[in-house]
Amino acid sequence: MNLPNKLTVIRILMVPVFFFFALFCFPGTYGEIISRCLAALVFLAAALTDLADGKIARKQGLITDFGKFMDPLADKFLVFSAILAFASSSMYMKDEALHLALVIGGAIVIFRELAVTSLRLVVMNSSEPVVIAASWYGKAKTVSQCVWAMVIMLEPVVFGFLQLPPILSWLATVVMTVLSVLSGIDYVKSYWKYLDTNK
Repeated sequence: MNLPNKLTVIRILMVPVFFFFALFCFPGTYGEIISRCLAALVFLAAALTDLADGKIARKQGLITDFGKFMDPLADKFLVFSAILAFASSSMYMKDEALHLALVIGGAIVIFRELAVTSLRLVVMNSSEPVVIAASWYGKAKTVSQCVWAMVIMLEPVVFGFLQLPPILSWLATVVMTVLSVLSGIDYVKSYWKYLDTNK
């Protein structure tokens, strides 16, 4: 349990804290703004631990199989909690079209993440065990998901007074969904050779 792995575990423990603030709207005139800002702050802190643990692991030669597997899993927990919060909290249902896009995009992301995780487990337990590390597509997907969550939470806070359509939220949702699909296809193409389809 080296420092990068401890940061990964801390990120997992931050997930329920983020989920609470993302789901619960504080009462009062500025309750929604407070909820969104606190949720964004916790989410950003968790995302920074993701950035830090990877850099520390590579710089100090602390890369482990545990880290390769748990690091992306911790990201999934964080993203799944954001998707569930955005899909179920009244704070994110005011624009019906955007809310529908969030639900559809979220469903695609969840399906992709579960499919890739299943692929990881099968390959790790194959006759030639291989730990699947994050590819460039996977890293781009993770960044897009973090940016997407921050935009969804903060665009109404920063630009709400302008009374404009949520253009940034739409753009972030489309980019995140497309990169999630492309990275999923990339993983399947790269590691299909390790699967024994006769079993």
